[in-house]
Amino acid sequence: MKKLEPNLEDIEIELLIEGVFRYSGHDFRNYAPSYLKRRIQTFLKSEGLANISALQERVLHDRNCLERFLLSLTINVTSMFRDPSFYVAFRNEVVPLLKTYPFLRIWHAGCSTGEEVYSMAILLIEEEIYHRCRIYATDFNEQVLQKAKTGIFSLKLMQNYTRLYLKAGGKKSFSDYYTAAYEHAIFRNYVRENIVFSQHNLATDSSFNEFNVILCRNVLIYFNQTLQNQVHKLFYHSLCRFGVLGLGRQESLIFSPYQDRYQEVVKGEKLYRRVE
Repeated sequence: MKKLEPNLEDIEIELLIEGVFRYSGHDFRNYAPSYLKRRIQTFLKSEGLANISALQERVLHDRNCLERFLLSLTINVTSMFRDPSFYVAFRNEVVPLLKTYPFLRIWHAGCSTGEEVYSMAILLIEEEIYHRCRIYATDFNEQVLQKAKTGIFSLKLMQNYTRLYLKAGGKKSFSDYYTAAYEHAIFRNYVRENIVFSQHNLATDSSFNEFNVILCRNVLIYFNQTLQNQVHKLFYHSLCRFGVLGLGRQESLIFSPYQDRYQEVVKGEKLYRRVE
């Protein structure tokens, strides 16, 4: 029987990702192979490089290239009030539970440029519990965190965000929450005041607090099963009993080691309450 030859591109990707981890500490070794290959090929073209080995040489010897590469691997597809029915379910079914606590800690893991973080802040303001909340918004990429901290977004996006806000059960005029100037919108201080943005890597970092709510939406789909299980362990041990976990539309607790330790809060909306 003929021995199968190893795929050279797969070997190059493995060496590149291992090198990035050893050099920078950013761990992509358990990201989904198809996702990595797609992102790396796109980055190769943008850098004008012939192959992945050439990319490895540049990434490990050019700090600016490394930063560009890390940014290219960050999942930045997001919007305000993404999947509006999730926010309707959260408002109707989770908020009444949260109102029983004197103080709330919420972790938004993989927050990207912050649109969904500000969405949750606005919802909590309208439900009159934001004043006793602290939202910890984390991402592994410092560049997207810096953008998120500013609370500044293109004014062109606000029309679509207003539509999503209303579909998500918004109770006021969305424009009340931001100031418009020079084709940009900046969220008002009272929206931003209870949010702490900080760097955290789900692949390598541990828990840093106990939370009443953890939101990690549309991030786990880019991880392989090993890393997904690792992150589910992190979330489980970071949630207080009866705390709520919110996942993305394509994500689930099914087949995770912790699926029996949660109950679904709203069928189909990927909101789960820890019961054990």
